[in-house]
Amino acid sequence: MYAIDDLYAEVAYIAHHFHWPLSEILELEHGERRRYIRQIRIINEHVTGRG
Repeated sequence: MYAIDDLYAEVAYIAHHFHWPLSEILELEHGERRRYIRQIRIINEHVTGRG
């Protein structure tokens, strides 16, 4: 288990980038959310030229 603030941060990050509804994001397992977050970061690095 992890802190509720971490869950909110993960959900907000994914929702902001993918525009998925809260219910779909919360259905993801923790590991799945973390994988999406890593992929979003990779995409952002490529877009900004840092990757």
